[in-house]
Amino acid sequence: MQISKERCVGCANCTAVCPMGAIYIAADGLAEIDREACVECHNCYRGMSFEHLPPEMVRAGRRLLSQVQLRFQPDPDVCPTEALVPEELEWPRIVRRAFSDPMVTHESTGVHGRGTEEVKTNDITNRIQQGDAGFVVELGRPGIGVYFRDVQTVTKALAAAGAEFEAGNPVTGLMTDPGTGEIREDLHGEKVLSCIVELKAALDEVPGLLEVVEEVAKDFPSVISLGVSTRTDANGEEELQELLRSAGYDTWRAKVNLGMGRATSFPGSGPAGLEEQGVRP
Repeated sequence: MQISKERCVGCANCTAVCPMGAIYIAADGLAEIDREACVECHNCYRGMSFEHLPPEMVRAGRRLLSQVQLRFQPDPDVCPTEALVPEELEWPRIVRRAFSDPMVTHESTGVHGRGTEEVKTNDITNRIQQGDAGFVVELGRPGIGVYFRDVQTVTKALAAAGAEFEAGNPVTGLMTDPGTGEIREDLHGEKVLSCIVELKAALDEVPGLLEVVEEVAKDFPSVISLGVSTRTDANGEEELQELLRSAGYDTWRAKVNLGMGRATSFPGSGPAGLEEQGVRP
């Protein structure tokens, strides 16, 4: 995103809508964007309404009003001169928008925003089977974001512990080697609002992976949010909650998929496959 110095009148309305605090009023009295802090989420562009007033007229009016200690102040959600200008992004900066703008479809998955449905659709995909644990490690948050060099710190630690990264996850697609968790070097300096790392492990590996995340979190410069899921048996029972409680976590079932999704071509997802797993379609 860019701000046109020719059109900006310094009303400062746009500074409040940036979730990263990347927009500020510079020494010349006009708005600027900190390119390093901006994650290309386009929240400023979507969150503002635009009027098309001539900048010269608005500036002259502001100067005149200032003489009598008054000011021209448009509504707080309005840019009076349409000074915000989206730019054509190139690699690697375009990755920022792919992970940060919830209105953009991620090319690798066809899903908006961070480009992952996580394990929310497991009743359709059957990625997580009985005896498996699915991990969702979210890195970053609005207001702080996360650099891919720091994401790599987490993925390398998980890989060293034997984690199996989800092949269809966008972060996995940025790895040069999923076996080591290394992410493309040209992306290390790119910052995004947040991203999600997905992996699968056997239930007995859960305590060890939790320890890895806890250790990395001690010096992590952003926010780490962790979700762990499993598949219940035909009676709705599972072992994961007890494992998490033994590791010192308070647990609750945040989401339950009932197995009522549409039939797909995924292995084991049809009626016969579900019956084999003890689930009645």
